[in-house]
Amino acid sequence: MAALQPFKYGVVGVRSLPLFEGLRVAPTDGYASSCIGTPGLVLKSRRFSGLVVKSATVISPKYSSIKPVGDRVLVKIKSSEEQTSGGILLPTTAQTKPQSGEVVAVGEGRTIGKIEIKIGVEVGKQVVYSKYAGTELEFNGSNHLLLKEDDLIGILETDDIKGLEPLNDRVLIKVAEAEEKTAGGLLLTQATKEKPSVGTVIAVGPGNRDPDGNWSPVKLAVGSTIMYSKYAGSEFKSSDGAEFIVLRASDVMAILSS
Repeated sequence: MAALQPFKYGVVGVRSLPLFEGLRVAPTDGYASSCIGTPGLVLKSRRFSGLVVKSATVISPKYSSIKPVGDRVLVKIKSSEEQTSGGILLPTTAQTKPQSGEVVAVGEGRTIGKIEIKIGVEVGKQVVYSKYAGTELEFNGSNHLLLKEDDLIGILETDDIKGLEPLNDRVLIKVAEAEEKTAGGLLLTQATKEKPSVGTVIAVGPGNRDPDGNWSPVKLAVGSTIMYSKYAGSEFKSSDGAEFIVLRASDVMAILSS
């Protein structure tokens, strides 16, 4: 019988459920453009059968650069995959919405008390970010995202989520496989299998700053089996189909031991 070792409770949020390979863009009927107050900025909108959804803010060509302020970073969004691994071309409506890109500019950082904290991610790094984070911009013909450093999940220099280096207090976890049978021995179908909230720690971030500006490392060891909040974190699939989740250390509820 596995023993539960209390770890730390955090705030349970709504799971964003971004799959690294499975996000799809809904079809559009057309586009409409409208100007917003700042000169040189145009806000594009997409129409979905009567529903207008804001897309990217278009930066006028007269502006040659964007400099993030404070703890914000500018990420050039990775282009959607135009064909499957088998070489089949995908229509725009079926293309995966990217959740990664390259850092092209960073702010000066932030200050906690008398401590100045610089941005911990360098320009040129390939990063993965939270699904609903930031403001999307269209600049120099490419899509960019302006977001806070804390919305960056990790650094990913490969094409596989298994190589993610978590940032701040985030943890990369390989999700345990769902049980094939009930306690009574009945086989479960794919539809009736309960998705586990248990997994193995693959990598941990360096930690975060406390309210006084002092460094607070993540107190989790790689290889530990943990239980986490059901609706926390961002989900991904690796190239071999294995499921992973990235969440904050505060969303880990317990450490499991045999």
